[in-house]
Amino acid sequence: MTGGWFQYLVVFVSSSILCLFLVPLTIRISWRVGLLDHPRGYKRQESPVPYLGGMAITFAFTLAIVSASLIHPPVAGHRELNVILIAALALAVVGLLDDIKDLSPWVRIAVEVGCGIVVWNFGVGVSLTGLDLLDLLLTVFWVVGITNAFNLLDNMDGLTAGVVCTTCTSYFAVAATGGQFLVAAMSAGLAGCAVGFLRSNRYPAQIYMGDGGALFFGFLVAYLGLKLKVVGDGFHTSVVPVLACSIAILDTSVVTVARLRLRKSPFQGGSDHISHRLVKIGLPVPVAVGTIHVVAATAGVLAFVCSRLDPISVWIVGGLVGASALGAAGFLLTVPVYLEQQHS
Repeated sequence: MTGGWFQYLVVFVSSSILCLFLVPLTIRISWRVGLLDHPRGYKRQESPVPYLGGMAITFAFTLAIVSASLIHPPVAGHRELNVILIAALALAVVGLLDDIKDLSPWVRIAVEVGCGIVVWNFGVGVSLTGLDLLDLLLTVFWVVGITNAFNLLDNMDGLTAGVVCTTCTSYFAVAATGGQFLVAAMSAGLAGCAVGFLRSNRYPAQIYMGDGGALFFGFLVAYLGLKLKVVGDGFHTSVVPVLACSIAILDTSVVTVARLRLRKSPFQGGSDHISHRLVKIGLPVPVAVGTIHVVAATAGVLAFVCSRLDPISVWIVGGLVGASALGAAGFLLTVPVYLEQQHS
């Protein structure tokens, strides 16, 4: 794509409006066919909630970005964009099937690994070690890790949509000022979808994005993070996408450590995420979600700043953020969220 700021605005607005109009339709379809998330176990909503939101998100983004690419074709042609969209849609379908039939997590991971290899085949990936096999493994690890991190983050009303918006806004700022038109346009489209979806997904949610929407968002965020170009060459360039995705990474890390310590599966659902821990210490749900959004936005700003800094300054900022994240994780892990902790 070779457009400018007006094109980015059109992509953002069109994806947002499309999502706004498609969400009520998917709500009606969900109720009609019975695709509802019922209160049970760790799912404590007061009544059933439709979870076909991912359908609205995928259609809105795909229509907006394909239309934009037809008006301003990508410099490298349509093939990469088309294949990446197909991979994202495949993950959305797998996520929807998981919502309906509760698939094994290994099925989802296998598809994510395949999508990571697809990304690598287009020359988009980690290039830190100089060893193709190791860089491929790191690329697949990033794609699988970030895709699942955003899926796990979808545990409270409005949370994932807001974090996607802040992450993609950060990507957009780096890409647009660096002349990466495709990355900027796709980031604007994802942010627009997130904003449009938030209207019905904020607390109390009228619809959930489900695994279909979360995996779609997560994969594209992972892909754009790999495609994002930062001035310079070396390990410090990886700090920018890691910072932009830091909230999702932190949440997954806290959940994984907490569950492994108690010999619980990291793949199962639960009320032990960062958001649940903030609620446990006394914050209302909207305040807990808003707090995470503010932290995510701050990390996004730091990611953009790091894209303009020299390598030493980037490592200093990254080190300070990493130390802060470790401190926050250590505190959050002390919050009792499991029955065995509460009774001890």
